[in-house]
Amino acid sequence: MIVKPHPLFIAARMILPLVVLAMACTEHPLLRKRKEEELWTGWNQWQIKPEDSLTLYGHELIARTAYYLGPGGTVARITNGMNCQNCHYEGGTRPWGNNYGGVASTYPKKRARSDKVESIPKRVNDCFQRSLNGKALDTTSLEMRAILAYLKWVGEGVPKGTVPRGTGIYKLPYMDRMADTVRGRAVYRSICATCHGTDGQGKPLAGGNGYEYPPLWGPHSFTTGAGLYRISNFAGLAYMNMPYGQADHDKQVISAEQAWDVAAFVLSRPRPVFDVSADWPDPKKRPVDDANGPYLDSFPARQHKYGPFKPLKTWFERMNPAATK
Repeated sequence: MIVKPHPLFIAARMILPLVVLAMACTEHPLLRKRKEEELWTGWNQWQIKPEDSLTLYGHELIARTAYYLGPGGTVARITNGMNCQNCHYEGGTRPWGNNYGGVASTYPKKRARSDKVESIPKRVNDCFQRSLNGKALDTTSLEMRAILAYLKWVGEGVPKGTVPRGTGIYKLPYMDRMADTVRGRAVYRSICATCHGTDGQGKPLAGGNGYEYPPLWGPHSFTTGAGLYRISNFAGLAYMNMPYGQADHDKQVISAEQAWDVAAFVLSRPRPVFDVSADWPDPKKRPVDDANGPYLDSFPARQHKYGPFKPLKTWFERMNPAATK
């Protein structure tokens, strides 16, 4: 199959040799000292070798998923119009930005959500189906092979079996109260609506393929089966990264309570429903903030979605002393 690259991809290929030459003496920034802690920091996309066309295409698919695979995709039309990069910031290389630093080093691995050993292609397709509300990629396709090459490149140098600090999503401490959707609405209107819109439908890119700022609810957003539908994940991502371009792991703009509250508001809004009936086959391993149920405990479903979570965590640890959250 002949793939017609995005024009920006072609331009990047033309300047990459000069960029790589200029950076030839730069060390791989796997670990960077931040606030007296070692945080993983991935390669910059321009450090992909110009002859590594598969990895370059993989980055393209992560950054401009909709151009290739969205509703008007040039290769296939199997996703909702969002880009992987809308949730995995800077191509999955940003510290605490839902990055890919620990993917190649930890997969295949057994995941509690399926209670099965999963490969990287399975994990990728989970995102395509749950977060992009789309269809799974053929695991032998050029696109899947390109994404796998990119994920391997992103995790280059990370020792097998390790998860560097700063990968994935930051874990915010639980509050002593329930996350408040009313307070969250006020946070959203004052801080988030500028980019994501008062209606939460995001800001589409000028060409109509993808979003500059993704929809946070509604028919084109992530589903109830996505990882971000867990309030702790959404709150941790928002706390370390929002507003985008202002906050990062060195400087937070919103407070932890604001992050919990705005997450509660966003997750209270309608979105596509995903069939999660097969998730968490061992209910003892279900996270305390999984909003879908069913639960072994007698706490109300609303508390599993919005908290307070400390009583749930105490109960869970008492029932499962050897388990981790």
